[in-house]
Amino acid sequence: MRKGLASAAIVLALPMSIAAQGQKMPPLPPPSGPAVAPAPLPNAASKITLDEAIRLALQHNHAQAAARTTILQNQAEEVTANLRPNPNLSFDSQFFPLFNPSEFNANYLENQAQFDVGIGYLIERGKKRQHRLQAARDQTAVTRSTVDDNQRELIFNTGQQFIAVLLAQSTVDLSIKDADSFQQTVDISESRYKAGDMSESDLLKIKLQLLQFQSDLSAAKLAKIQALAALRQLLGYESVPDDYDVDGELDYQPVTASLQDLKGLAAINRPDLRAAQEGVTAARSQEALMRANGKKDLDVTFDYTHTAGINSGAFFFNIDLPIFDRNQGEIARARYAIIQAQEQALESAQQVSTDVVDAYAALHSNDEIIKLYRGGYVDQAQQSRDITEYAYKRGAASLLDFLDAERTYRANQLAYRQALASYMTALEQTRQAVGTRTLP
Repeated sequence: MRKGLASAAIVLALPMSIAAQGQKMPPLPPPSGPAVAPAPLPNAASKITLDEAIRLALQHNHAQAAARTTILQNQAEEVTANLRPNPNLSFDSQFFPLFNPSEFNANYLENQAQFDVGIGYLIERGKKRQHRLQAARDQTAVTRSTVDDNQRELIFNTGQQFIAVLLAQSTVDLSIKDADSFQQTVDISESRYKAGDMSESDLLKIKLQLLQFQSDLSAAKLAKIQALAALRQLLGYESVPDDYDVDGELDYQPVTASLQDLKGLAAINRPDLRAAQEGVTAARSQEALMRANGKKDLDVTFDYTHTAGINSGAFFFNIDLPIFDRNQGEIARARYAIIQAQEQALESAQQVSTDVVDAYAALHSNDEIIKLYRGGYVDQAQQSRDITEYAYKRGAASLLDFLDAERTYRANQLAYRQALASYMTALEQTRQAVGTRTLP
């Protein structure tokens, strides 16, 4: 290099990323302030059915909404996976007379200085971009099925909590009815006490029984408030007003489907099983990508050079020789990941079968209990209570007989309502196990 001359070099990278064709990024939401509970919607329904509750939960449940964003995140990763490498632009200049500025002129730049401009591009071999895109798409499919499985769980939880509200409301109605009916007995007993036909001890026993009814009513009202609050959490706070209520009643809907029919439906509809099966496909895509990554890429560069008044060009090619690193470790790991995914798919299939068997057994067990109650036990308990009450009011039955018949009737009614709620919950569990709300 000449005395008094210096060298300078500049390397630039052009932002020339090529986005995947046909894929658009979803708009980002504006930034928000601190998270607070949203206000109820102005047109929110004040009374909802089970189907409406499920619809609201799917639309407004914030945990489910957050889970759905993972699908968008995976789709954004598809865009990234389909990007091509950026070309590189380089520039350098040499032999500038930095320490002899008097020599710096156009003639010197033309005949003495050297300028180099180069552009390079990395050529990916082994169809890496296509494999990256396929692997990203397969992972998106797994994520979508996983989100669907979260939705399946949300529907079950919503149905289960809705039934809890129905049970609480039914208990409230029963407590009000019993308290009103028993109040008449208390009034009659007070009249008999004043007339000398009843001891004070028996009157106190009657009033204590009324206190029990009133306590049960308060407990039932509290249970309903808590059940409504828990249900609102699933529905989304803003989807219903503060004073909302449910529309429905405890009901018995017999199911005639066989166990094999339910297993067949589950094999088709269960999203977690589908996610596990898609996980095998995604694992195979990862192995294909690891094999493609084992192919070494070719770096091609073209340089234009101006030196001492002469213009020239040069091509450069650069590629790693795959002597030692052929991505063997990642390829082997990907193969084991396929085996892992296959085992997980088999485990998921067994879990689905187990879930269906458990739900089917619970449904039929509760169905038998309901049939026992409907076969006469409910009517017999009420008839026994009515007969004993009639006899007691006319002095033909003792107080202990009457109170015992009253307690038996109430216990029978509460147990019947609980059996209905258990059957409806078992039905929701069966729908969850099968993966669809439509049962044969």
